[in-house]
Amino acid sequence: MARYVVRHAEDVLPVFEQAVPDDPRPRAAIDAAWAFINGANRTKLQRITSLDAHRAARSAPSEAARLAARSAGDAASAAYLHPIAQAGQVGHILRASASAARIGEMEAGGDPAIGETLLERSRRRATPVLIDVLRRYPPAAIGRSRVAQLMSTLDHSLRQAADRSSGHTAGSRADARGKERKA
Repeated sequence: MARYVVRHAEDVLPVFEQAVPDDPRPRAAIDAAWAFINGANRTKLQRITSLDAHRAARSAPSEAARLAARSAGDAASAAYLHPIAQAGQVGHILRASASAARIGEMEAGGDPAIGETLLERSRRRATPVLIDVLRRYPPAAIGRSRVAQLMSTLDHSLRQAADRSSGHTAGSRADARGKERKA
């Protein structure tokens, strides 16, 4: 999960660094995510740098810079994904990719086709393991913000592709999970 999130955060980090060149917090969050990905234990480093990157997002001068910093914070916090089936966990997995798509749209003058192209890139980056973990959580809610809409679109398409490739329906997945719990 963390590798997927950090790759998207790295794609848009330059947007933040151009807007706020003297603020190292989002870069530190990405570095902390890579430390975890490369085998370091999950520690307070990921938690602290995630919170710091989210603070940097709040003070960023533009929506694109805010989204880029938040993506870096999400990369560090991906180390703390938990197994409780809450829809909010989907944001920890997919919000950075949706934010990258939104930043692409904004940089292209608001062109939604760019966002769709970037979501397709995110779909190709998703591994079967990522999709399996994603499917353990309730679907992302369709929110009002463009990022929430993009995240919901990506979530739906990843689940739908997994259902088609496995031949499962939502009902048969629920039946299988029920049988797993009883076993």
